[in-house]
Amino acid sequence: MSEALVKARAAKAASVVLAQASAHDRSEAILAAADAADARRAHIIAANACDMERARANGMPVPLLDRLMLDDARIDGIISGMREVAAQNDPIGEVVGGRTLESGVRLTTIRVPLGVVAMVYEARPNVTADAICLALRSGNAVVLRGGSAAHDSCVALAEACRQGIAQAGLPADCATLIESQDRAETSELMRANGLVDVLIPRGGHSLIRACVEQATVPVIQTGEGNCHVYVHASADQAMAVRIIENAKTQRPGVCNAIETVLVDSQIADEFLPVLVSACASWGVTVHGDEAAVRAAEAKGLASGEDYVAATEQDWACEYGSLDLAVKVVDGVDEAIDHVNRYTTHHSECIVASDVFAADEFLARVDAAAVYVNASTRFTDGGMFGLGAEIGISTQKLHARGPMGASALTTTKCLLRGTGQVRA
Repeated sequence: MSEALVKARAAKAASVVLAQASAHDRSEAILAAADAADARRAHIIAANACDMERARANGMPVPLLDRLMLDDARIDGIISGMREVAAQNDPIGEVVGGRTLESGVRLTTIRVPLGVVAMVYEARPNVTADAICLALRSGNAVVLRGGSAAHDSCVALAEACRQGIAQAGLPADCATLIESQDRAETSELMRANGLVDVLIPRGGHSLIRACVEQATVPVIQTGEGNCHVYVHASADQAMAVRIIENAKTQRPGVCNAIETVLVDSQIADEFLPVLVSACASWGVTVHGDEAAVRAAEAKGLASGEDYVAATEQDWACEYGSLDLAVKVVDGVDEAIDHVNRYTTHHSECIVASDVFAADEFLARVDAAAVYVNASTRFTDGGMFGLGAEIGISTQKLHARGPMGASALTTTKCLLRGTGQVRA
């Protein structure tokens, strides 16, 4: 039997025990996992150093190296997030609805765990700890399948968390990690019907497409981020530059970084020269339409380095790097049409002082998070007060946006009668 099926079976058995554990016991398990990760931080950082060395040797781009890297500050952040999740109100057993039916039977709807959550993710070692603590909080067992680039980091984090969970008195198999790097294991996990209740992929387009197309278990799509900023004619232009800089350059390899800026034609002559100059100073290459290219040429910027002419592919591209598509649009309607055509339904922003334009953008753009005058970088479980996230859902069923513990639950109807039968 494959490692994936062995560990999915172990997780299934552990999920039965976990579903009966009290909120206090699950909180204690999260805290114990966090303490174990803290105690073994030197080992985790050393394992991550091995991953980083291999990634550099294999030519991994700098933004992806940043996403892979763990240091003391990032371990502190992981542990803090786990402890925050441990302190959250427990979703299991929460009453979300109820009434007395015409028959006199009393109906109560409560939250219950999904069961076994499988995660397939790329070079994001922090996902290991986030998934484990959120699964425990929501009463689910979790089977993890990390990417090969982060293999040593994920193994070290998972081992620490499993040690803490066991010390707290719950089965270590509440959290399992597939260590084999054979791709066939991923396929086995995606088809583990009857063992896995939901699969959540976190990574690039090809990973998510593969899971959606090949999985026979339910899939929640997450993470693809072709995000936009639209600079409206009424925008505070200095504010727009600050937002664009933050949303593009703070961490260009993450899914809530922007990939395209749309500039209203009414301010294009004024704003484009400012924008292309700023991009050059940030080390960002502009992939511009004709107007943006003309502005870059007028500023004396270097073709092929500071700017290139955009193609149709640029409007749909999630660069994950210091590249930015720039296009002029004729008003809010064209901006919304462009966004809705190319969006991955993640995070979109308008910079505007015109309330009508802002409200139109909020109402008509189809995305999990839509902003007015704020960076898309805020689309994050921690920023949304969830402590951590298991992913950012870009679909509409059953969860959307940053997914915390409540998103890993389903509902159960409890019915209490006094002998009623249906006529």
